[in-house]
Amino acid sequence: MSALHTGGSPSSHSLAFRVMRLCRPSFQAEDAVLRLDPFDLLAGEDLFSNPLVSPIVIDQAIRRQPSSTSDEGGGDDFSFRSRFQLQNPSDAMALSGFLILPQSFGAIYLGETFCSYISINNSSNFEARDVIIKAEIQTEKQRILLLDTSKSPVESIRSGGRYDFIVEHDVKELGPHTLVCTALYNDGDGERKYLPQFFKFVVANPLSVRTKVRTVKETTFLEACIENHTKSNLFMDQVEFEPAEYWRASILKVDESISDSNAQTNKIFRSPLLIRAGGGIFNYLYQLTQTSQESGQVKVGGSNILGKLQITWRTNLGEPGRLQTQQIIGTPLLPKDIDLQVVDVPSAIILERPFLVCLKLTNQSEKTAGPFEVTVSQGSSSLPKLVVVNGIQKLALQPLEAYSSTEFNLVRGLHFIAFPLLI
Repeated sequence: MSALHTGGSPSSHSLAFRVMRLCRPSFQAEDAVLRLDPFDLLAGEDLFSNPLVSPIVIDQAIRRQPSSTSDEGGGDDFSFRSRFQLQNPSDAMALSGFLILPQSFGAIYLGETFCSYISINNSSNFEARDVIIKAEIQTEKQRILLLDTSKSPVESIRSGGRYDFIVEHDVKELGPHTLVCTALYNDGDGERKYLPQFFKFVVANPLSVRTKVRTVKETTFLEACIENHTKSNLFMDQVEFEPAEYWRASILKVDESISDSNAQTNKIFRSPLLIRAGGGIFNYLYQLTQTSQESGQVKVGGSNILGKLQITWRTNLGEPGRLQTQQIIGTPLLPKDIDLQVVDVPSAIILERPFLVCLKLTNQSEKTAGPFEVTVSQGSSSLPKLVVVNGIQKLALQPLEAYSSTEFNLVRGLHFIAFPLLI
């Protein structure tokens, strides 16, 4: 726990708030090459030259030193050279097994849970009675009540005593935040007093998400680049894209050759992705395809809302975090009044045999359109002919009502089909 910065409390009050942030400890890594031995806490470098040291302590130190195995000399080795050697496989991790509590308030990031331990102390010589305590978070946009004992006040806080409680708040806004703690109580003279105290902190952004959208024919590709701005590694539990209505999304990954026996295991015990501290990045690629829309569905103002990203992560010791991006906008769609699509083509075309193609003409406008004339384009004169037409080359169609469609067979050809042309 680390103390939170406070604006101070008036000296005329019997009570005072103390606020500490509840944080998980961190591992202590040993940077020194020469490792510490627990016996060093009892004896120093002058162990064998100090006449005040008990012979029993010296005897214990001798038994702790490993015997030399060299042929040049026997006896015991007091050169501490064994401190450089790895006596246990865990020594290579440079972790002593100790945990360190935070020495400062630290940074609070968006998407985390702010947990605080609040203690109200009575430093006077009198008892404080009927204490009503309130704690709330104030941001630039809202005020969130965390604790209110108005309905069940604290009966008394004796002299030198205290009342403790814990509050939690899911951080969902950036910028300055203020934890406001207030107490309404009766002092030793029976006077009703009001104590407000303010504790300020700033919420920073742990991640930055940069997106790029590319459209290739009927497929849209979304690239999301996630960068870590914190001072600790982030283990990404989930980076999921939630598509908007009429969109379907799938993530594209590197094709890893995993055996069938390990596929199910990796699906259950999925290792989280590590994004390193201080600017580590990772890219995600999603493929988006449009699903069939209801007849008459029109995009408002030509906008193209693709969806949003849901991101969850954990820090080194498992503290969770969660963020949700705003709606990701794709390339604005320019609605087409008329759409012509190929509905059915034979899966196999036999050389020198005719084949049949089914087309669909759709009116996507709000008014009746037509009549239409559909022909087979013979392409540029400089290019070889891709089809030898044996059947209808031009077809007249009746007008179509708003948001209606019609299917028709246009071409029986040989070899390959050319592009139909709508007039």
